[in-house]
Amino acid sequence: MIAHVSGIVAEKFNSSVIVDVHGVGYEVAVALGDFEHAVLNEEVKFYTYHHIREQSQELFGFSSLAAKKLFEMLITVQGVGPKAALAILSLGDSEMVRNAIASSDAVFIAKASGVGKRIAERIVVDLADKVGLPVRMNISPTGATGQVSHNDEALEALVALGYTLNDATRALEGVSTDLSTADRVTAALKSGN
Repeated sequence: MIAHVSGIVAEKFNSSVIVDVHGVGYEVAVALGDFEHAVLNEEVKFYTYHHIREQSQELFGFSSLAAKKLFEMLITVQGVGPKAALAILSLGDSEMVRNAIASSDAVFIAKASGVGKRIAERIVVDLADKVGLPVRMNISPTGATGQVSHNDEALEALVALGYTLNDATRALEGVSTDLSTADRVTAALKSGN
């Protein structure tokens, strides 16, 4: 299995990016946000999902580990294939999509290309309790407000340590965003949530 691809953006077309890794080009299908952020001839890293079918193999790429985990959850829903899951992740950043699922916002999910109302409703029913709570504003001890975001390095670290998105989100609730990533991860681990 190919876990990630790091290299130079050689080409971009449709919703795919060709990543040159020491002379070998990997075609990686990405969500709209990742496609727009990929710049030709610049270094990029995508966490990948290697989808193998009888007739083909495809790589789906994500700029964050949390987005990849959300993609993997989406494809467990009956009727949602990798391309539909990628279309859902193209609706906005992974936090926006996760929050829509957690809030049971099937109307938002149904806006994705190839995803109808019935599939969107199935997604929110199947995954709402698995993706964590909807994002709420948290008050840190210093009085600053912050929120748990899927672009959060502390969340990424907890997911890499084996936490589910739901558990990682809960563990970081109430932990000040003013702390360094390492201190936030340590506080989340000590909280035992």
